Amino acid sequence: MVRFLGSILLGAFVAFGLFAFMAFLVSSGDRNKEDQQDNIIVEVNTTPPKSAAEQRRRVPPPPPPPPKTPPKQQAPEPETNNNTGGISFNMPGVQMSSASTGLNAPGAGMGRDGDATPIVRIEPKYPIQAARDGKEGYVILSFTINKIGGVEDVKVLEAKPKRVFDKEARRALRKWKYKPKVVDGKPLVQKGLTVQLDFKMGVD
Repeated sequence: MVRFLGSILLGAFVAFGLFAFMAFLVSSGDRNKEDQQDNIIVEVNTTPPKSAAEQRRRVPPPPPPPPKTPPKQQAPEPETNNNTGGISFNMPGVQMSSASTGLNAPGAGMGRDGDATPIVRIEPKYPIQAARDGKEGYVILSFTINKIGGVEDVKVLEAKPKRVFDKEARRALRKWKYKPKVVDGKPLVQKGLTVQLDFKMGVD
């Protein structure tokens, strides 16, 4: 009986000692953590260190070179179109009421009296389909020369074959330029002028 009681007391003493030892270990671990947290120093640097890029001074770019003066434009030469691709055009002089004016007619100044004088004549393009088919023909056109020498009111009077060369003939005639007719020093409008444009296949 005495042994039984002694063993109970001994077990209780050992258990108490173990609990006390565990409590000591737990409390010491928490204390170490608090000590470590106290030793942490947080530094806040509000002024960033100056970098090498900030210390360098900006060098202003060199001034741009002065603009070059543009070359003087030469007066445009009278427009001519000689690229016919082996196709010849017969463009006779313009039929007027008082005179027939050709490409080689003498020039007439704006201040001198005289009929209209051609300055620029554009040859019509030969229609591709007509060239393939080997078609030839002509177109007779009527037109008006205004006060500044432009061509207006272009109309087809006669065409053979019909509707084959009309479009290209009208397009070319509208690009022609004249010195207008001058009477008493004033340019006049000339109406009812006619011209025939022949479309023929060139033979080398």
